[in-house]
Amino acid sequence: MPSVTVENYLKHLLLLAEETDGLVPMGALSAALAVVPGTVTTMVKSLAADGLVVHRPRQGVKLTAAGRRLALGVLRKHRLVETFLVQVLKMHWSAVNAEAEQLEHAISDTVLDRLDALLGHPSTDPHGDPIPSRLGKLHSQVYATLATCPLARPVRLVRITEQSAEFLQFAEQHGLLPGASARVTDRNLAAGLVTVQRPRGRPLALSLAAAGRILVEPAR
Repeated sequence: MPSVTVENYLKHLLLLAEETDGLVPMGALSAALAVVPGTVTTMVKSLAADGLVVHRPRQGVKLTAAGRRLALGVLRKHRLVETFLVQVLKMHWSAVNAEAEQLEHAISDTVLDRLDALLGHPSTDPHGDPIPSRLGKLHSQVYATLATCPLARPVRLVRITEQSAEFLQFAEQHGLLPGASARVTDRNLAAGLVTVQRPRGRPLALSLAAAGRILVEPAR
């Protein structure tokens, strides 16, 4: 069985690969794991020796097919556990990421399959993140964000990519939840601000960075 450290490295590589669409820079991996670059380099070399990653010095690192399978398994556990904690144990969606970080390394595949069935085989977690299937398939779709979607057109919020408790609490406070509808009425690039109109309430001003963490699709 892979160690907790190995699972964490592989999972973060999988998540970072979504953003880079290629080789993951070593600096980005170091920042995501909050460890010094030297430690990351040593671990990546070990993972490469085990056939789990491909390491290209001064360019970056990427998962092999074997590494990706393991990473998807960890990610599936994490997101199903988050869903269980919210739907069954009624924990707040801003508090479940840290709990899932611990449980994803301890839960067995047998228990995970039971959880999946109990939850009705969900396709996304409470934040809108896609849950890998039992066969290791991850539904990947490119979405616009509140920072990039067309102005004045109704959109549906589908995913919150920022997982910090503070950001999720802010999003809930202002009704920016997966499934909610909204319109971007103004985008001031010079000021770095996006104005969002929700069905109820006053217009809400968001920074471009915050708006970029909220994925949307055209409202149907």
